Amino acid sequence: MNETESPKWRRSSRCSGGTCIEVAKVGGTYLIRDSKNPQLPAHSFTEDEWVAFVAGVKGDEFVF
Repeated sequence: MNETESPKWRRSSRCSGGTCIEVAKVGGTYLIRDSKNPQLPAHSFTEDEWVAFVAGVKGDEFVF
């Protein structure tokens, strides 16, 4: 990750009430953070990990 590049955080258009997950891409790294606690460190994922996660969401792998 390029340390000089500032993340541009995005929220889902479905976010409501301020309890959202935010995503940013810096270089080839995807960052995830909780919008309620943006001061906490973000979780980081490689491009391959992010693609697998998105595929899992779209494939309903996380439905309980």
